[in-house]
Amino acid sequence: MSALLMTVFVPLMGTLVLAGIRSLQLAGRLNLGFCATTLAAALGLALRILQGGDLTGHGFHVDAFNVYLVVLTAFVGLTTAIFSRPYMAHVCREGRVTERRMRLYHSMFQGFLFTMLLALTTDNLGVLWVAVEGATLATVLLVSLYRTPESIEAAWKYFILCGVGIALALFGTVLVYFAAQHALADPSRGLSWTVLYGEAARLHPTVMAIAFVFLLVGYGTKVGLVPLHNWLPDAHSEGPTPMSAVLSGLLLNVALYAVVRFKMLVDGALVASDQPGIAGELMMGFGLISFLVAGLFLHRQRDIKRMFSYSSIEHMGLMTFAFGIGGPLATFGALLHMLVHSLTKSAIFVTVGHASHIAGTQTIEQIRGLIRTQPAVGWGLLIGVAAIAGFPPFGVFTSEFLLLSATMQSWPWLTSVLLFGLVVAFAGLFRHLHPMVYGKAPEGQQPVAANMLPVMVHLGLVLWLGIAIPAFLAHWLDQATWLISGGHLL
Repeated sequence: MSALLMTVFVPLMGTLVLAGIRSLQLAGRLNLGFCATTLAAALGLALRILQGGDLTGHGFHVDAFNVYLVVLTAFVGLTTAIFSRPYMAHVCREGRVTERRMRLYHSMFQGFLFTMLLALTTDNLGVLWVAVEGATLATVLLVSLYRTPESIEAAWKYFILCGVGIALALFGTVLVYFAAQHALADPSRGLSWTVLYGEAARLHPTVMAIAFVFLLVGYGTKVGLVPLHNWLPDAHSEGPTPMSAVLSGLLLNVALYAVVRFKMLVDGALVASDQPGIAGELMMGFGLISFLVAGLFLHRQRDIKRMFSYSSIEHMGLMTFAFGIGGPLATFGALLHMLVHSLTKSAIFVTVGHASHIAGTQTIEQIRGLIRTQPAVGWGLLIGVAAIAGFPPFGVFTSEFLLLSATMQSWPWLTSVLLFGLVVAFAGLFRHLHPMVYGKAPEGQQPVAANMLPVMVHLGLVLWLGIAIPAFLAHWLDQATWLISGGHLL
């Protein structure tokens, strides 16, 4: 339990401490230190779970499903902090942010990690809602950090759309609590996920089905599912690049995690009903629409960060679709895709941050010849896009192959639709990539101080996962797959 408490509350301590640190150099070092401590505690927690099973108590619940997301969140948080320190120092020297707003940035970076880790580990569905709302508030402050008219507009759009979405999620949570009052011997525990999961078959199926509609729309807003996705491209394009890396690589996973947790309850409640798979079918519908729409919108983008935000929507739609299919193969593929997408997309945003500094703009048409100006950045962008597009032998190819195989088994007529979406997304990415990497570099374009270590580490891991999944990770994902696929309910 000590490792769990450290994992969750070290970032909270970092939020409070960094809010009062005036030295920017010291704040950057402390931010790294808090992230490293969080990762060490998360690894200890993961070892405890893999050796001894679930950990439940004091309002927390950690199992094979969420512990791997906890480690992923802590890891990407650390690598992003490594990139963030010199990147944000450069932004500060340019005069885009003041020292006071830099203190806000470092504090909210840790606050963002705290809310995500709390959402992942809490056993209370009410606290889960509060934590996701807290993550929204933290990122609103980060999106508006530059205080330009565009960033403030993006922050307000993010706040309003996600506020409406999270309100719908609250209503869905209240309906779940209502169903629990008529099924549990102790109604006061009606928001405990572990209690509800054990008694899922006794929950009223109609109430749970209606609740899931609100929960899917509500938390789906945070996932970025179409048509509730409009906040995501603006938030990515106007906020600091390190925020884009953790937003795309981590927060979207947390929101999808919440949807899957509720789906597990609804599946248990509807197992004996006339429509036992309605929750999965809803997820498939929203996921497939998001996947296809985002792939088409990739072709219309002029801002490089907006382009990769639509790529995030595409991949989150694919994951939602896979979790909706259910079953061991689709669930394993979806879990693996969550992992490799987070690693790849955060690496891409790090590279995009350096590319925009080299070109002095985020406009795609003005980013040219990166491989000539600064080969490390050019190659990083090229390899990152190849990985996220599903080129073998990267891990994204492996997970997408598993998802296509699961679709052919369960819904064979949808396989051609998925292949069409993948081809459209591939074309949308590479039509923009070639001139950015190989085009003629503008006169006066100069290299910048670029820390490519996080990019190399992330893409190296994605390549490794595409060639051979380590035995411990395969066992980890197998346990999570068994849990999500129904476990004792099968």
